[in-house]
Amino acid sequence: LHVLVNNAGITRDTLAMRMKDDAWDAVLDTNLKAVFRACRAAIKPMMKQRHGRIVNITSVVGASGNAGQANYAAAKAGVAGMTRALARELGSRNITVNCVAPGFIATDMTEGLPEAQKAALLAQIPLGRLGQADEVAAAVEFLASPRAGYITGTELHVNGGMYMN
Repeated sequence: LHVLVNNAGITRDTLAMRMKDDAWDAVLDTNLKAVFRACRAAIKPMMKQRHGRIVNITSVVGASGNAGQANYAAAKAGVAGMTRALARELGSRNITVNCVAPGFIATDMTEGLPEAQKAALLAQIPLGRLGQADEVAAAVEFLASPRAGYITGTELHVNGGMYMN
């Protein structure tokens, strides 16, 4: 095993005051706990070969928050924190651990948004457009490549400038 990419994600959006425990648990189980378990399974073979790349997919929402997505924001922020912790744990074994944080990407889900909502969304993005799946894939490919051998513990935002750090 040379590369692990964790790209799990579900939402159960509702305001925190109305959120049921099962909605919280489902999002945390899929978006954080499953990512941890996959990382844990990959660590031993990567340590044995003294090389590996782990790339976790987070979200702009984990960095900026979003009303109605407390569970999703917590899970994705948790993945970012776990990424940094694992980068410190595994660096001495030549294993890099990074994450990619997509913003709003053109998908079937965003295609179905009402025009007014799309316009409001685009107004928040300095590049003035939704991202493309291949732009997210290119970021993942880079972090998994030898060219990123001296990069670890980083969260690479692919969001058209919607969130800047």
